[in-house]
Amino acid sequence: MRTSLLVPAAAAAAVLALAGCSSDDGGGSSADGEWPSEITISLVPSVEGADLAEALDPLTAYLSEGLGIDVNGVVANDYAATVEALGADQAQVIITDAGSLYHAIEQYNAQLILRDVRFGATSYAAIAMTNNPDKYCTDEVVTAAYGATGDELSYCNGTETGADATGEGPAGVEALANIDASTPVALQAATSPAGYQYPIVAMREQGVDTDALNQIPVEGNNNAVLAVANGDAEVGFAYWDARVTVIEEVPDVADQAVVFAYTEMIPNGGVAASSNLPEDLVAELTTLMDDYADSSDAAADVMFNLVGLSDWTNETAQDEITRYGEILAEFAG
Repeated sequence: MRTSLLVPAAAAAAVLALAGCSSDDGGGSSADGEWPSEITISLVPSVEGADLAEALDPLTAYLSEGLGIDVNGVVANDYAATVEALGADQAQVIITDAGSLYHAIEQYNAQLILRDVRFGATSYAAIAMTNNPDKYCTDEVVTAAYGATGDELSYCNGTETGADATGEGPAGVEALANIDASTPVALQAATSPAGYQYPIVAMREQGVDTDALNQIPVEGNNNAVLAVANGDAEVGFAYWDARVTVIEEVPDVADQAVVFAYTEMIPNGGVAASSNLPEDLVAELTTLMDDYADSSDAAADVMFNLVGLSDWTNETAQDEITRYGEILAEFAG
């Protein structure tokens, strides 16, 4: 569900350099309300570099036609670069992750206009899973269907109560208090929201001394699941529900890695616009992008292949982005 969206740095740098040139030629701010002749969107796509033109062209053509001005799409080699592009006026619109949205809003007064929708949701929980349910589950383990794949997976502590899993957090977090210095805990890189940041905050809130954790370092959500399923760690954390990524490798993962807690919800990314753009342009752009996935089957395919999304929504829930910024601040430096 959460995939790496990196593209070759050399290609990204080249495209951003071109964007910098074009932004001096009519694509920048328009303080008097007059629309610019062109705008540039910076994003980190999920396709390989060779496919960028094919992936970007349908979206930018759709927006160009709808707005009546040229809309260019350029590639950033990471999410932070989208914020830098916005700040330098090399891009007036960015499609980026939640942390970068927060920084764009705080540093450059960007306007949050849309949130990413994946599998019908604009946010997701981190799961706490264990191979020792007797220690962490206060009730019986139940199964529920993960809607994205239909797989039946295991849950306890009221994380799921129906036939279909919802992934709504926080839930069951009190059980995190059972983690102590002797507990092997699989954690991902400190920059991972679901694999490290939100779990660390949740454990601290339950009185766990996270500085004394017996950390089992893992790379990637699938490896966090495998660490628990294979017995290398007693507890592990990943996005909901990363267990489906290893079902072929570990068919009985539902038995070997039981979810016993959900953290608070982690926001998906979204779309932000420069405060220099005229309000009526931003409003029209927002409507067009909000309608894009439903405009045709081809558009829905482009949406998923370009940025791994099923839709955008104008229900931005900016408080979730603000909360994410607060959590980021705990790990700054």
